[in-house]
Amino acid sequence: MAVKKVTTEKTPKKAATKKVTKAVVKKVEKTEKVKAAKTVKKVVAPKIEIEKIITPKVEIEKAEKKIEKTIKSVGKYFYAVGRRKTASAQVRLFANDKATDDEIVINGKKLKDYFPVISMQNNLLAPLKTVGMYGKFSMSVIVRGGGMTGQVEGIRLGIARALVKYDESLKKTLKDIGLLTRDSREVERKKPGLKKARKAPQWAKR
Repeated sequence: MAVKKVTTEKTPKKAATKKVTKAVVKKVEKTEKVKAAKTVKKVVAPKIEIEKIITPKVEIEKAEKKIEKTIKSVGKYFYAVGRRKTASAQVRLFANDKATDDEIVINGKKLKDYFPVISMQNNLLAPLKTVGMYGKFSMSVIVRGGGMTGQVEGIRLGIARALVKYDESLKKTLKDIGLLTRDSREVERKKPGLKKARKAPQWAKR
């Protein structure tokens, strides 16, 4: 009896394993690159946000330090708070017969730099000019919140109140003009179903 030899065909295992290893290496490299990019984004993004948040607080702190130095050097001052819309201003008046506009400091900046518009400057200095005390006080102000007009009118009210503390006889003249009244008008809130506080969407028949 003749015995048949059984032959087993060998599969190319080495070629297949090489392909698999290359694919795995490529996947690992891609995942490492993606992880590195994500970590870079996570590190960089918060730094930019922190800088944006911190800068205004730092300016106010510097202004407060300058005010403390002036208080120590000059001594007596007349303090008052003025508000308008969402703005609140802390005003300090220092008696100085040779005061100029450069000695009016708002948040660490000069008046002309902080409010470059002349109409705003005149509006702010209205209490001093009406009473005839313009050029007789150096001033330091810290303002927070609100826009340009809100801050100007808040400082104006603070100046008027500080002048009354300086001399109560000025109260009548300032009150008659309306510089001592606190303007309580604020933005009315938006209502549901309307576009703004009162404005309704266009009515359609059908």
